[in-house]
Amino acid sequence: MIVDRRMESFVSVRSALSLPLAPFQYMISWPVHFIDNLKSILSTHDNLIKENLKLKADQLLLHSQLQRLIAIESENNYLKALLQSSRQVKGKILIGELLSVDSEPFVNQVILNKGTRDNVYVGQPVLDATGVMGQVIQVGPLTSRVLLINDPHSGIAVQNARNGIRSIATGDSYSGKMRLMYVPKTADIKLNDVFITSGLGGHYPEGYPVGTVISITKEPTSQFAAIYLQPSARLDSSRQILLVWYPRNA
Repeated sequence: MIVDRRMESFVSVRSALSLPLAPFQYMISWPVHFIDNLKSILSTHDNLIKENLKLKADQLLLHSQLQRLIAIESENNYLKALLQSSRQVKGKILIGELLSVDSEPFVNQVILNKGTRDNVYVGQPVLDATGVMGQVIQVGPLTSRVLLINDPHSGIAVQNARNGIRSIATGDSYSGKMRLMYVPKTADIKLNDVFITSGLGGHYPEGYPVGTVISITKEPTSQFAAIYLQPSARLDSSRQILLVWYPRNA
């Protein structure tokens, strides 16, 4: 140390002595560098996990908001169609909303948020934006019960919009569709024929869509054809409906 301090020529000796010591210096410093790198990797990994979780949460939130916007847009389009349909109804109308759906098997009934305080009466026809839904069968002060047209206890007088053939359409308890009763096999009824209310019986106004023919079966052992209709109204999805006071019953 004294020589190294006093003599400048000893610098070369010191440089030569540092060469064999370098491996030991690297060996001593390696664990420190390894631990520092490991801490950095773990910290980065932890940050990436947190960031990934946050991005997933944000994505889920945005997806739910998008679904809500789609639902609002769909409801808005339906309300526009309902408003357009209401302009074609002859008579007083009132827009109502479904509160609940009857969950019993083979029973197709719904509860509305309108009752006697809104002048709702038993037998009143109920429509939606695309066709006839049913009629009121029970009325309370604030709510009322509606029998849908595809309920097995329902019957509605209809006629073919193409040629005027009349029949009675009843609900089918198994398929949820409607069936035309006592139609001869020789009757001029084709697939995709549209049946509308005939106005007979006094329960429904005339001329509103009831259903479209989706199946015609003619059994050799029966004198009547088995004809099924797909209801025009959205019985399984409509939330807003029209209560109608048409001129005949006003």
